[in-house]
Amino acid sequence: MSLYSNFDRTSAKKFRGNLQADCSNCFGLCCTALNISVSSDFAVNKPAGTPCSNLGTDFRCNIHSKLRETGFKGCTVFDCLGAGQAVSHVTFEGKSWRDYPETSEKMFTVFPIMEQLYEMMAYVSEALSYEISPELHEELLVQLQQLEGLTKLDADELATLTIMEYRIPVNELLLKTSLYIRNKLISKIGNTKNKRKLDYRGTDWMGKKLKGRDLRAIDLRGSYLIAADLQNADLRGVDFIGADLRDANLNGADLSTSMFLTQMQINSARGNKETKLPSHIKQPLHWSA
Repeated sequence: MSLYSNFDRTSAKKFRGNLQADCSNCFGLCCTALNISVSSDFAVNKPAGTPCSNLGTDFRCNIHSKLRETGFKGCTVFDCLGAGQAVSHVTFEGKSWRDYPETSEKMFTVFPIMEQLYEMMAYVSEALSYEISPELHEELLVQLQQLEGLTKLDADELATLTIMEYRIPVNELLLKTSLYIRNKLISKIGNTKNKRKLDYRGTDWMGKKLKGRDLRAIDLRGSYLIAADLQNADLRGVDFIGADLRDANLNGADLSTSMFLTQMQINSARGNKETKLPSHIKQPLHWSA
């Protein structure tokens, strides 16, 4: 029986929840394949394909317990959703770039591609976890099946993928899902007398004071929320795809039903134990109590 023959909302939530990075089963690909530039997030420059100087021979980080204190805050933000172990143990069948140096170039090329496939699978499976129309469910399911099939390709096939060919139809379906779910929420909660604005896509709210605001069901796709004060804000039903939440204050904010929120976005923000997060998002260790 196909994995997708009875793929309901519960199956979708389980699928999304299983997309988790397992660094113990990865060949340190985020520490080798990616380009790093000196910034407030990284203390050094490191070209793509070059191992970080902090990467041990066992593929573990030698300064993992003190990354933020030593200028590597960006490392505590990154999340591959499981792409690293997929490349390491599915695509390359457990053959590391250290033991098989001839695989390194192709492995480092494939990792960012796999990372994007996993990101799209995370978004699509989340969309499938919502109460949506049967037609939209079927369209999303087709996309999820296709994306998962792509992750099983060999290294040569993965390296030749044109990711945008898959991003465009996925993005269209995610937009449909967002509008469908947010419209249902808006019909339940109603709108204000002045018909408050709901579309804030790409808006610049850097440092904006939004403490305690009711922002339910608004579209914040691609918005800039760097260092914004969202303390105790109601962010249920908000579409966060591509939003920049670096250093945003989420203390006490309700993001329990926020849409398309990623672990990386939350890792880059500030929050506390009172912050309500979606079930597939973990509270970062560096957040305040």
